[in-house]
Amino acid sequence: MIDANDTPAAPDPDSRVSGAAGVVRSELPGGARLVTETVPSVRSVALGIWIGIGSVDEGPDQAGAAHYLEHLLFKGTGRRTASDIAEEMDAVGGEVNAFTAKEHTCYYAHVLDSDVALAVDVLADVVTNAELAHTDVELERGVVLEEISMRDDDPEDLLGELFDRTLFGDHPLGLPVIGSEESIKSMSRDTLHAFWRGEYTTPRMVVAAAGNLEHDRIAELVGTALAGASAAHAGHRSEPPRAARGIQPVRESALACEFDESEQAHVMLGVPGPGRHVPGRATLAVLNTALGGGLSSRLFQQVREQRGLAYQVFSSQVRYADAGSLSVYAGCAPERLGEVVAVVRDVLGEVAAHGLTDAEVKRAQGSLRGGLVLGCEDTASRMNRIGRSELDHGRQRSLAETLGRIEAVTTDDVAVAAAELLSQPLTAAVVGPYDGVDDLPAPLRDLG
Repeated sequence: MIDANDTPAAPDPDSRVSGAAGVVRSELPGGARLVTETVPSVRSVALGIWIGIGSVDEGPDQAGAAHYLEHLLFKGTGRRTASDIAEEMDAVGGEVNAFTAKEHTCYYAHVLDSDVALAVDVLADVVTNAELAHTDVELERGVVLEEISMRDDDPEDLLGELFDRTLFGDHPLGLPVIGSEESIKSMSRDTLHAFWRGEYTTPRMVVAAAGNLEHDRIAELVGTALAGASAAHAGHRSEPPRAARGIQPVRESALACEFDESEQAHVMLGVPGPGRHVPGRATLAVLNTALGGGLSSRLFQQVREQRGLAYQVFSSQVRYADAGSLSVYAGCAPERLGEVVAVVRDVLGEVAAHGLTDAEVKRAQGSLRGGLVLGCEDTASRMNRIGRSELDHGRQRSLAETLGRIEAVTTDDVAVAAAELLSQPLTAAVVGPYDGVDDLPAPLRDLG
């Protein structure tokens, strides 16, 4: 609990740097970083406490701990009950929530600019002062197990986890964020408490805020709210962005299948990709968008528009510190799975061999530019952008710089990236009414 009379040290003025236009960064005592973006045209503030800890940081006995804590930290603190938290935020029309990913966790709020002090205090209280009562641990254990059951009933969620497990193998990137039924059932309160106290430290925190705000005022509020947690790490500097550890994802062809009694087959095919510290991010974004990122993309046109084989088909890419992936998803009638996979493989092979046309590259660049600019009209999107950038890269890139990098991508750049990436053996995962791999159509069984 933070005493009202505690006066935290002021942020070091020499640590403040200018990043993108309107973005200011400073480092607070205890190593927490504050990044704000002022948007004077709005009446709200989106605020997030980002922690550079996710499911990849869990040991075997901790699998699912970060997500479990996402539930537990809102159950009560030394100053507030769960009802208090809900009532205080509802009273100002605010939103408070959290999400857990493979490499980070974020606790966030969205409030009117006049209520930003409340949002800062509630979030810091939740993240640093939770009680983790034994009764709440048991109560939320059942909720998390229900969530796992819901995941198992959603073929698309199940497919994503099956694909990651097949592609990344035993590496933590291949494990589900939510954990398993076995790990959640066996996880003790002591294990959760030790993970929380040991990992959720101020040097690993980034506080990001975007909206109608003043950086100095947010710094004062955050410094006060995190004073207790910061004191335990006095003199510590912020931790650098997560570095690559040299993971070697599955490079040979791999295929996995999980039975689901449904009227649709769900398939994901993909290849390993570079981690986020490898240059070429803009080129891969253009490739992915042209390949399967919109209605004019080659996959959408070939699979849905020209052949009517599937209602939904798209590609996506992710980039973690160690590695990444580029994958294609399609959902179709089971009897059409073989044809869908054959068309997807043909498209990927054609792009790997011959690249994309100038027109496709231009359309993809325009789509990316539009999405980035339109996203900046939302304070939550801005907060996510600056928070992720600080946590993942330790720097802010201006919108103009990002748009310039996209514009600079050439058709030849995309061709080189496509040849390198899409010529790799495919990994595939299928969820649907199939008894096993041997029950799948030939275009999947003969991947290579």
